[in-house]
Amino acid sequence: MAYDEVLAERVRKIMKRKRGVEEKSMMGGLTFMLNNKMCCGVAGDDLMVRVVEDKYELSLAKPHCREMDFTGRPLKGFLFVSSKGLSKDEKLREWIELGVEFVKKSPAKAKKKSTVKKKTRKK
Repeated sequence: MAYDEVLAERVRKIMKRKRGVEEKSMMGGLTFMLNNKMCCGVAGDDLMVRVVEDKYELSLAKPHCREMDFTGRPLKGFLFVSSKGLSKDEKLREWIELGVEFVKKSPAKAKKKSTVKKKTRKK
């Protein structure tokens, strides 16, 4: 699935002001990682946003917003916002800030243990 390059560029413009941002191709679109956690992304013409649990239902009730559903089952904490809800940069920024809030309130990820065996020195 291709994604809206114009929307991706608008998101980049907002996200570039933040430290720890990385872009990754994922789920048929483009995701924006903040401090190694998925914050938001672009899938087709929609913005994908991660939302903290206590703001999920309120956010879902907003115009042009729906549950993120790839497999027939909605992904908890993820929303899609259609392009109609993103026509103004201030609206896009508000949605992105919800994703940033998700990252900031999420517990830190545990570092993965290395599976590479260390060589022991022979004496």
